[in-house]
Amino acid sequence: MRPDVLLAMGPGVAERLLGEAQRTRLEGLARADCRLVARELAAPDPEVAAALAEAEVLLTCWGAPPLTAEVLAAAPRLRAVVHAAGSVKQLVTAACWERGIAVSSAAAVNALPVAEYTLAAILFANKRVLHTAHRYRALRGRPHDWLRELDGAGNHGHTVGIVGASRIGRRVIELLRPFALRVLLFDPYVDDEEAGLLGVRRVPLAELCAGSDVVSVHAPEVPATRHLIGARELALMPNGATLINTSRGSLIDEAALVAEVSSERIAAVLDVTEPELPPADSPLYALPNVLLTPHIAGSLGTELHRMADHALDELERYGKGLPFATPVHREELNHSA
Repeated sequence: MRPDVLLAMGPGVAERLLGEAQRTRLEGLARADCRLVARELAAPDPEVAAALAEAEVLLTCWGAPPLTAEVLAAAPRLRAVVHAAGSVKQLVTAACWERGIAVSSAAAVNALPVAEYTLAAILFANKRVLHTAHRYRALRGRPHDWLRELDGAGNHGHTVGIVGASRIGRRVIELLRPFALRVLLFDPYVDDEEAGLLGVRRVPLAELCAGSDVVSVHAPEVPATRHLIGARELALMPNGATLINTSRGSLIDEAALVAEVSSERIAAVLDVTEPELPPADSPLYALPNVLLTPHIAGSLGTELHRMADHALDELERYGKGLPFATPVHREELNHSA
């Protein structure tokens, strides 16, 4: 079966998501014209409205408009949403679940580059690469005893604390296995038996912060995790430790973090902040012990095609009458990204 498929995503996303190979495959899997991309579903133009009325599957990605009850009323044949990105929280509403619409997400695929970014950040943090690069630039060729200054650095025998055994957190744990690092885990949904299977030791958050050379945050953004890492947790981190956040900015009390990194007692690698774009006068831009990136840990460039491939695999499964390989369930959203 080749279902009618309508693409819905933000400006410029479809062009980057779908390479030539992915677009050709999509045209073979879908019955409708897949060149049309809907950016507005609540008040669509006539062409989008006609396509929405016939659509059986929505292929979505970043920037897709929320699927409200009003939107769904205009899509009487809609049966499934295939999201070629991670979280569906801003997309899927209660009306979708009440209608019984099947939802798939590429969150597991998008977790891969985030975990790779995190691995690199952990290894660089323990090696004190950021600190050394700034010092080396300042010395400008003057001789220096680096062995003495970097005594205690390195990736042998240090401890990494993982906050949240999410898809990304679990992938980071997996990537850390070849290294001589001890891994601690804080996650209220993981018991000691499961932690043992993951090869980590489950500890309270305070113990993790106090005992880790690197703390990496991978918990979901839910009300219970707002400012999960606050002044108390940051103060517990050892001198010279590094905090990594590739989750959401709201999980960190940023005012408390700015105070700690401004003293240069600890370092930070931040791919997300609150707000998402720090104001121009934020100290985070200039501090030598802070590596600040603009939410790039997730899929970009060629990695977008991997998410598209996954979404097309799901679309093919749907066309064959098979269940999604990576379904999203309503009950999971209370404790997932």
